[in-house]
Amino acid sequence: MSIASYLKKHSEALVKDVGIEAACEITRKSKATLGRYYSDSDEHGDRFMPIDVVATLEGAASFPHVTSALADLRAITLSYDASRHNAVSSCVNQDVVTLAQRFAMLMSEYNIAISDGKISVNEAKRMLRETLALQQVLLEMKLNLEDEVQ
Repeated sequence: MSIASYLKKHSEALVKDVGIEAACEITRKSKATLGRYYSDSDEHGDRFMPIDVVATLEGAASFPHVTSALADLRAITLSYDASRHNAVSSCVNQDVVTLAQRFAMLMSEYNIAISDGKISVNEAKRMLRETLALQQVLLEMKLNLEDEVQ
């Protein structure tokens, strides 16, 4: 799959997530214009959703479809956890405890997954969720350490 078709596929998912009528209303774009952004026909091959439209739609969507696609193209891992939106830890000591707990959960998932000698897709997904949670804790810890240094 080409980069263009990959981005168009995720642009379409974004519009469908929000709903075509709602997407038209919040972006002030017509159905035809939004459709051109994700159309795979040759005549619309060079048309992509402007970044301000992406930002507006992702603000209303249940998932950042286009942002996630862009991250995938650069092999960047994003952590999306709506329940922790704008949450910050209070100190490095709390981060260390949380880090130990998350690492223990990851090792527990790994132990269960490898017990039969094969890691299934669902087991891999659970382990991936734990590694993303670990990554988030490490990021919060880094930010708290930087605050203490300044």
